Amino acid sequence: MNISYYDFQNLPDQQTQYNVVVNQGRIMDERIVNNLKYALYEVSCFSVEIIYNTLNNKIAGMNIFQNRSAYSN
Repeated sequence: MNISYYDFQNLPDQQTQYNVVVNQGRIMDERIVNNLKYALYEVSCFSVEIIYNTLNNKIAGMNIFQNRSAYSN
């Protein structure tokens, strides 16, 4: 599934976004700070950071980043 950044932003709820990330995304990096686990995924042409609270095993937050880079010929 190839979903655009804007289509992802317009999904009906955070649970749907989470499902797309986990099922379609590619894990790039993970780290744990205190009781929070930060997982960075690449999805299509953007990245999503999911923050898990490891104490109650719930999503604490989600950040979405457009992958932009400088391009020159």
